[in-house]
Amino acid sequence: MKILTSTQTAEVDQFTIKNEPIESIDLMERASYQAFLWIVKHYPSAGFAVFAGPGNNGGDALAVARMLANEGREVITCLYRADNLSSDAETNLQRLKSTTSSQIINLSAQSFPENLPENMVAIDGLFGSGLNRPLNEKASKITTFINQHFSKTISIDVPSGLFCEDNRENNRENIIKATFTLTFQMPKLSFLFAENKEQAGQWIVLPIGLSNQMINSTYTPWRLIETSEIKKLLPATDKFAHKGTMGHALLIAGSYGKTGAALLASRACLRSGVGLLTTHVPHSAVSILQTAIPEAMMSVDRSDLMFTEFPSLDAFSAIGIGPGLGTRVNSHRALKDLLPAAHNKKLVIDADGLNILASDPEMLDHLPPETVLTPHPKEFERLTGPAKNDYQRLLMAIDFAKKHKIVLVLKGAYTAVISSTGEVSFNNTGNPGMATAGSGDTLTGIILALLTNGIAPFDAARVAVYLHGLAGDFASSNGQRSLIASDIIENLGLAFGQVT
Repeated sequence: MKILTSTQTAEVDQFTIKNEPIESIDLMERASYQAFLWIVKHYPSAGFAVFAGPGNNGGDALAVARMLANEGREVITCLYRADNLSSDAETNLQRLKSTTSSQIINLSAQSFPENLPENMVAIDGLFGSGLNRPLNEKASKITTFINQHFSKTISIDVPSGLFCEDNRENNRENIIKATFTLTFQMPKLSFLFAENKEQAGQWIVLPIGLSNQMINSTYTPWRLIETSEIKKLLPATDKFAHKGTMGHALLIAGSYGKTGAALLASRACLRSGVGLLTTHVPHSAVSILQTAIPEAMMSVDRSDLMFTEFPSLDAFSAIGIGPGLGTRVNSHRALKDLLPAAHNKKLVIDADGLNILASDPEMLDHLPPETVLTPHPKEFERLTGPAKNDYQRLLMAIDFAKKHKIVLVLKGAYTAVISSTGEVSFNNTGNPGMATAGSGDTLTGIILALLTNGIAPFDAARVAVYLHGLAGDFASSNGQRSLIASDIIENLGLAFGQVT
């Protein structure tokens, strides 16, 4: 699913109006009806206070107010800048007045409604996706009133006051804090950033029949990955496949006291379809791993404590390095030696591998093309420096991936997988229960397996992220709080089964 800018979305609206063809007021009615259907389904007995602004977002809200009132619901409609309504908003105001007896309050001349019923839900249609500056004092008083007086708020298309992309210059205190955002056709980029979670709330995409022709022809680097795409990217297993054709992976992981990271990454790799796995670990970890994962072969470092050397790479299709590695001088030196030796190999680097790269930025210039790096935000900050907000971090991540010709997996609630050409695929599987020790190690193992299978790095990374999150969703069926990384691994079979 593409994610367009607010400007591009407006262009799609206009193209739809011109080429469907459909009158703008009728397109508004279609969108409003979808919002109305969702609202009455999820709030079957509530009353509503509808807040409508002067633009087309206000027109949507007025249409929803009419539909709810005609349904027999208690509706109070509050108008902001009623003397300056857009043509379609004015039409919907007159329809509301002529077809219902709903109470209408002009906030320019009257005070806010008082003594509201406890179960009344606010519907926010003050400002939509065209907003490009912070709310003024009058508008801010309304959003503050809504935030303070309603426990449930439904925003139409976008929470009033929130910009669709970059909110660095915005005043976050004045933005509506939506319980739900009913967004039309496609999500807004800002919904995917952690800093906007209180404003966007839980967002739902409502299809309203905008032109697929125009959407498909509009370029954007951003998209939200869907199950149908994953199914296309993950090739079916060959009936005549054997362990030799499924590839041989090398995983370099673990150090004294962190053998568990090597174990988790190894198990995840094996659960993800790798043909053969050799795990390189310090000497002290060999007996532990040989007992815990008999399916893996061992490559034994001369050190009891850490990674100091690597085996001949000739036999391996792909290499993973980093989980539990440690950042001691010997490990730093060994990774530095590994990069030129692996120049023709597929490579995924995580955890302490990333921390070593951050401590020696010149090593970034020696990464094999299309190397997959998997930082969480703090690890990424070590690589590039701090960002002012999530949008700037995303731009920095795109620049970083393009500069170093790598695939970047910027982990988070909507993990962004960024190609070496700057394409961004956001992920929508997973849950907060996955914020647990070892979760990242399992992701490294999945990516390594798919790279070893011969899948292109960008595709392998986004498929792995999707499956990792999906396995976490299956694992959370008995509750998110008790989820551990091993649960993710145990549910990988169910995840693969859903997309193959």
